[in-house]
Amino acid sequence: MSTALRICPLCEATCGLTLTLGGDRVTAARGDKDDVFSRGFICPKGAAFPEVDADPDRLRRPLVRENGTLREADWSEAFDLVAARIRPLVERYGPDSVGLVLGNPNVHTIAGGLYPPLLIGAVGTRNLFTASTLDQMPKHVSSGLLFGDAFAIPVPDLDRTDHLLMLGANPLDSNGSLCTAPDFPGRLKALRRRGGTLTVVDPRRTRTARTADRHLAIRPGTDALFLAALVHTLFAEDLTDPGALTAHLVEGSVDEVREAVRDFSAEAVAAACDLDADAIRATARELAAAPTAAVYGRMGSSTVAHGTLGNWLVDVLNILTGNLDRPGGALFPLAATAPAPRPAAPGKGFALGRWTSRVSGHPEAKGEFPLAALAEEIDTSGDGRIRALITIAANPVLSAPDGRRLDAALDALDLMIAVDPYLNETTRHADVVLPPPPPARSAHFDLAFNQFAVRNQVRWSPAALPLAPGGMDECEIHARLILAVSGMHGTPPSAVDELAIDTLLAKAVTQEHSPVYGADPRTVAAGLSGGTGPERRLDLMLRLGPYGTSHGLTLDALRAAPHGIDLGPLGPRLPGLLKTRSGRIELFPAPIAADLPRLRAALRAELQPADGGLRLVGRRHLRSNNSWMHNIPALTGGSNRCTLQVHPADAGRLGLTAGAPATVKGEGGELEAEVEITDAVRPGVVSLPHGWGHDRPGTRLGVAAARPGVNVNQLLDGSLLDPLSGTAVLNGFPVQVSPTTAPTTAPVAASVTPSAVAAADPNE
Repeated sequence: MSTALRICPLCEATCGLTLTLGGDRVTAARGDKDDVFSRGFICPKGAAFPEVDADPDRLRRPLVRENGTLREADWSEAFDLVAARIRPLVERYGPDSVGLVLGNPNVHTIAGGLYPPLLIGAVGTRNLFTASTLDQMPKHVSSGLLFGDAFAIPVPDLDRTDHLLMLGANPLDSNGSLCTAPDFPGRLKALRRRGGTLTVVDPRRTRTARTADRHLAIRPGTDALFLAALVHTLFAEDLTDPGALTAHLVEGSVDEVREAVRDFSAEAVAAACDLDADAIRATARELAAAPTAAVYGRMGSSTVAHGTLGNWLVDVLNILTGNLDRPGGALFPLAATAPAPRPAAPGKGFALGRWTSRVSGHPEAKGEFPLAALAEEIDTSGDGRIRALITIAANPVLSAPDGRRLDAALDALDLMIAVDPYLNETTRHADVVLPPPPPARSAHFDLAFNQFAVRNQVRWSPAALPLAPGGMDECEIHARLILAVSGMHGTPPSAVDELAIDTLLAKAVTQEHSPVYGADPRTVAAGLSGGTGPERRLDLMLRLGPYGTSHGLTLDALRAAPHGIDLGPLGPRLPGLLKTRSGRIELFPAPIAADLPRLRAALRAELQPADGGLRLVGRRHLRSNNSWMHNIPALTGGSNRCTLQVHPADAGRLGLTAGAPATVKGEGGELEAEVEITDAVRPGVVSLPHGWGHDRPGTRLGVAAARPGVNVNQLLDGSLLDPLSGTAVLNGFPVQVSPTTAPTTAPVAASVTPSAVAAADPNE
């Protein structure tokens, strides 16, 4: 027996693990008590790392389609097929004939952080779709408009704040989102112990809400109205005090915001939000009176009709109370691989709608189209139709609205390539599947999540186990895919990394604020450490980053610190991070102003139907992360079930029975789900979790198929979007619920036969 350290890749908390190794497999996982960030914390997902790593349904060899059937192939054959088939399509129909889909697990690997931007450039397509438009794009758009950088996302200073106002977030189950914080529960308990206050706004009495000083059970979809009323109260009661931030605001913008929220008093929004006006005012007063405070909103306030407005108002509140960019408030992390700080100066700014989608004319946001529009871009004939699709760690058939349409559309593609360890509801359509190795056999560095961490730190995990015979490193898979689609098939994959290094250095040596300004790029490149291309790229990013000179941070330094390097608490970063054209915080950007009439119309509308209609919200489970952990026995069952949660009053009114099926109808379709009666949801609200529906044939997900659940997104037709961000409205939409009267037979999930795909050896 031996041990190895590993950063957990299974959620955003990025906890340090100590793996126990027995032979050629991981036999146990526990928290690394010496990890500089997580200090031994572990959740059920981390404890299940051995099962995740050894899942017998994981693909171990590439698959290629022959005569309509997927069969195992070697890597050479797989990449030969990719190169032979994709280039003719691009040359005949243009680069936009190729679509790219990046899924949630993509950001949990170093390969997913380093290579997709190069792949997008190699293809040259504008048809990019990611999970962000099912989750966090409103925050990116809001940050882009306010600060000029879509990745300048402030996070609550959890360890020092006196007051935390949280909307649509349940970190005791999600472990945090756009707020990387190992042991989120412990940090909230510490907040309470030091006399701080936690207010949770959520239509469900979640595990997080049960720990709060105040829980406001808001009507789903009205978060922006509630936040606007908080801003109105601050102005009405003369509670605004931006303090030092005033010097960084566009002149007159505070008065513009005051006028913009004039119609949203606490009394005006109370009925729509189904909250007491006094409670709304009290929330605003407590926020303003706290010595330090932070407002934090996530999924529940993003995947709604006014998601971008809500995220904008979150930061407006942090700014108007003087809590943005100060300890104890909301601060901007400084990741070790971020560019070195530059002198404050106007930037290029952030633009929306630089191009539009072919069919419905959706404006791009951050270079992406809504994932909800993918199906129509494939199945609508005409010039510019997507004919080839590359998916990386994505399962949009389950995660996007109207999965049935997308499921059918994928069959109309001329070519589909998937980088994925599973044959799931989406990848079963692929012509080539390129499976990355299990996580224990890959090195790890959190390029994405360190940008949102509540403490500046840096950690590196080498592979705990060697690649199995016939396996290929995930970084090499990506590099070879880039070469295949760019017409350079057969070139050594190291060429991709060397080109990336040369490109980065060519720019860095010309920037006066860069640590290598004026240096010879060849000399700098020759001095990089690392035995592989991705390691050399990481070493360069660390050297060019904010700690490269001040802390001597290199990959070798990380190797010498296996539990990580603590880089200290978050600190103020304004005005240096601003990239707006004005060089200031643009508090009231034009796209926000243009969208506010829609919020006023929502205030006037009847949000809760008089006939007693219901609104549906999703939910997260501690032992799950969307659809990609439903095949792990240790992470299924118990509370992690696909049930329809209904309040007792609604169940009685509708004649629903616990454990019996109910029919749920939405604009996009209907489904049947088992009823769970609970007062954890407020009256007028039902809840179904996201990521289920593992009942399609042709997959290889034995555990998930045995408990398939239902796909909540099938209730949507994809037409409900937040217009600024293109994010699908997955929460707060109206549904009708009734008892299921006719007996039904659950569909049987077929799996790929051994003759089509050879069974994998779980010990490989």
